[in-house]
Amino acid sequence: MGNKTKSLGLVGLGMAAGIAVSMQFSALAQRPGSPLPLEELRTLTEVFSLIKSDYVEQVDDKKLLQDAIAGMVSSLDPHSTYLDKAAFKEMRESINGKFVGIGIEVGTEDGYIKVVAPIEDSPAWRAGIKPGDLITRLDGQPLKGLSLDEAIKKMRGEPRTKVVLTISRKNEDKPLLIPIVREEIRQQSVKVKMVEPGYAWLRISQFQEPTVEDMAKKLNAIYAKDPNIKGLVLDLRNDPGGVVQGAVGVSAAFLPKDALVVSTDGQLADSKQSLHATSDNYSSRSGSDPLAKLPAVFKTVPMVVLVNGGSASASEIVAGALQDYKRAIIMGSQTFGKGSVQTLRQITADSAVKLTTARYFTPKGRAIQAKGIVPDVAVDETEEGDAINSLRLRESDLQKHLANAEGEQEQQGHIRRDELEEEQRLLSAAKKQKPFDFGGKDDFQLEQALRHFKGLPVKTAKPELAAAQ
Repeated sequence: MGNKTKSLGLVGLGMAAGIAVSMQFSALAQRPGSPLPLEELRTLTEVFSLIKSDYVEQVDDKKLLQDAIAGMVSSLDPHSTYLDKAAFKEMRESINGKFVGIGIEVGTEDGYIKVVAPIEDSPAWRAGIKPGDLITRLDGQPLKGLSLDEAIKKMRGEPRTKVVLTISRKNEDKPLLIPIVREEIRQQSVKVKMVEPGYAWLRISQFQEPTVEDMAKKLNAIYAKDPNIKGLVLDLRNDPGGVVQGAVGVSAAFLPKDALVVSTDGQLADSKQSLHATSDNYSSRSGSDPLAKLPAVFKTVPMVVLVNGGSASASEIVAGALQDYKRAIIMGSQTFGKGSVQTLRQITADSAVKLTTARYFTPKGRAIQAKGIVPDVAVDETEEGDAINSLRLRESDLQKHLANAEGEQEQQGHIRRDELEEEQRLLSAAKKQKPFDFGGKDDFQLEQALRHFKGLPVKTAKPELAAAQ
């Protein structure tokens, strides 16, 4: 987005479900606008002086000012934040697809840290951490009251060091103590395989810098083994987002050349952009077009895109574009609804502010913010029901979330279950559900996608879910 030597677009990282970011490495210049509110600034300096002179202990000037900046930015919306040295380093590591930690995507609920999803093949995933778990303590220290970024910092650390998580899990009488050894998390964001002769499965778990190039290599390899591809399932379930260029490139692999993929609109001139399926909007660092040698069959092969409540931001860009062009059938459940763009402005050599600067829109101008992508065919997560997916928080559930540009409805489309009996039924079903293996032999939604390709009846969602979506 913008000058490629100075910016890198992101839509979602492991810090929280679905972050959209444009990284600007240019120096901040004074911007024209309204005069500064002098009276309020005087109040700020008075409070600063009062704390310095009267507080029970000495307070470091730098920490006090950094905390003031962090509070000012975080008060805006759930995705705007101040990044100190450690957080900024973690952000850059996540862009490259590797970092040291336990491997979970998290949000907040009632002051606690809530697991959105464990990262596949990570220490947390292997330890049995589940979506919906509340992390109440780290190494015995309570987390309640800490900001999301502060809690993430505590979970990060050096490789081969241990951290003990205290987990509150619904339907468990006692807290669970789960020791996890930190390691470098290297996410393989692209997986491809033939699930049946003629039918390919392409999973993208997160959009990173190498995603488009990795996808092209793996699609080329699988085509070389079986060129008679009759159907392709693009699996974006639980994909929290990532690099904007990755979303544009993945979309471009299946759309006509130069097709509009996504547009953004905000207050600044450089927030008003249109990104098309052209190599300059997704090309690799070397400047080459990773899709140049992709077989033409992928422009026309029948497609199903699988999504759920964990599909956010960059995932929604791809799903929305393919849906608008009727290039694919969107199947699953309503997505997270993260349709805003954050710009990461570098303040110093090792700090930045991540600020919401725009909303993004599908090619037909649909606003995704606080709404999400509604599937063409609603399909439950399992044959028994939607289980864990029904309990997910979405963007519209987050406090201070940015409103949809088209005006929000009181009911955002996903189910809000208020009756205790129904909630307990869902929790019981989620507890009994086996660990989910995307693309495995028991993947119910993948099975329905294959049935769609073959012209067989698809087992759609329960009537109340389909009606809500």
